[in-house]
Amino acid sequence: MTPLNPEPVTLSAGTHGALGSHGGMVMTHPGLPMGWVVAVGAGIALIAIWAVLTASPVPRPGRHVNLARVPVVGAAMRFMTASPWPLVALKLLFAAAFLAVIYAGLFGTPTAELNLATTLTWNGWWILVIISVFFLGTAWCSVCPWNSLAEWLVKRRLWRRGSGISGLGLRVPRPLRRVWPALVLFVGFTWLELGLGVTTDPVSTALLAVLMVVLAASSMAVYERKAFCRYFCPVGRTIGFYSQLAPIEIRPVDDDVCARCTTLECYHGTETVEPCPTHLTMGRFAQNTYCTSCGACFFSCPYANVSWRLRSVAAEAGVGARPHWDEAWFMLVLWAVTTFHGLTMKIYWEDWMEALGGVIGDSKHLIATFTLGLAASIAIPILVYVLFVALSRNLSASPVPFRRWFSVLAFSVLPVAFAYHLSHNLSHLARESSTIIPVLANPLGTGAMAMKPLEMYMLHMDPLIPEPLLHALQAGLLVWGFWVAVQILRHRGRGLVGEDGDLAGWRLVPMLLLLGGATAFNLVLTTQEMVMRM
Repeated sequence: MTPLNPEPVTLSAGTHGALGSHGGMVMTHPGLPMGWVVAVGAGIALIAIWAVLTASPVPRPGRHVNLARVPVVGAAMRFMTASPWPLVALKLLFAAAFLAVIYAGLFGTPTAELNLATTLTWNGWWILVIISVFFLGTAWCSVCPWNSLAEWLVKRRLWRRGSGISGLGLRVPRPLRRVWPALVLFVGFTWLELGLGVTTDPVSTALLAVLMVVLAASSMAVYERKAFCRYFCPVGRTIGFYSQLAPIEIRPVDDDVCARCTTLECYHGTETVEPCPTHLTMGRFAQNTYCTSCGACFFSCPYANVSWRLRSVAAEAGVGARPHWDEAWFMLVLWAVTTFHGLTMKIYWEDWMEALGGVIGDSKHLIATFTLGLAASIAIPILVYVLFVALSRNLSASPVPFRRWFSVLAFSVLPVAFAYHLSHNLSHLARESSTIIPVLANPLGTGAMAMKPLEMYMLHMDPLIPEPLLHALQAGLLVWGFWVAVQILRHRGRGLVGEDGDLAGWRLVPMLLLLGGATAFNLVLTTQEMVMRM
């Protein structure tokens, strides 16, 4: 494995790069031009001033559009939900690609940019999964090969519900019925990805993929339904929390039909259709967080009262989702780790790590140093959040407990994290995903010669998205994230000051400074050159 960052590569004169700590040149992506920095800064300032000067928003019934009634889109939706087979076909397709990744990782070339495992996983899948949340919510979970392979191994059927019990069917122990396990795995996988260089090692990538299937299958064999998806999966929980900001949701067509239903097939399932894998009831849940878009409710509802629909991006995180202590911690760590990812891809990160390693006497691999850096990068943003939440509560003289303030206002950092994650991934998508195309013709990299550094660099400097459009999208996403964060803050602030008091006007200033500062920090990261992944 390659610890921390890959060794810098020397480029020919005239190419774009930055001097690395080893005296070579590190291949980098150019950052956002300064003109966009001014535009984003002005947008943040105007939104903050508007938030302070306007009254608290008045709660209104959420508006939505049933996608099944939209031309063209509706026909596709009806096709996908009329029978399980279209979804089964997609599961088989993604499972086949997943198995190809494992095979390529174990038996293909060790050169990362020539191996299907590393290029497809890190330059394709992980980038596109996060971007897909913006348009499709938790749809990825419905075709996730980890879950599909686990289900086929444990239950030994493609989709129909069996007559017997597969596995032990135990209830998940109460201490684990939160997102704490997923949070621990999320931080652990971040350590593996960035600290041990899994992204540049095909064998490690393949073994990590196998591990996820083993965890999913073991959980399914021991616990009832799909406990791995609900409590343990770090990717699923990341998608779930981000999907609170997605403009799409699965909900009842008519709430009254669900209110009158006494059989609850969506929860219990039918003779042929599995029950909801994450213990949701169609008429009683108001957030995407734990919905895996598996389609069980579509196929089991005797009234055909389930549909995909469009909604406001702030409807759930701002109003619908209920605040919970463990979920607030996950959202805050997600925010911190998302920024941390960007920080580790800067040209000065390796120098920082080597300097810190020298101070603490770490070895040349700097594993302990990286671990310390990761811990600090998580702890510092959360401590800052705690300070600003406490300041807001004290200035408001609120009798509402701090724990509730902590849990409620955590929703406001979610769009800041999501916007930066999208902006960051757009650069990877535009500049690095083109490396997947030649690898598809030779997944194992048999006999292939690695590109010369200058050839790789020139390929990355010809992005799939025109550079002016790429910069506009990145800047627009950062402003959008701050706008949605402020909207959520204003809605979540209702009632926090007291029985009849709202977090509004000048009382918003501390949190606006926090959200604005976090967005500005992400903006600075976006303007700086970013080291290429491989």
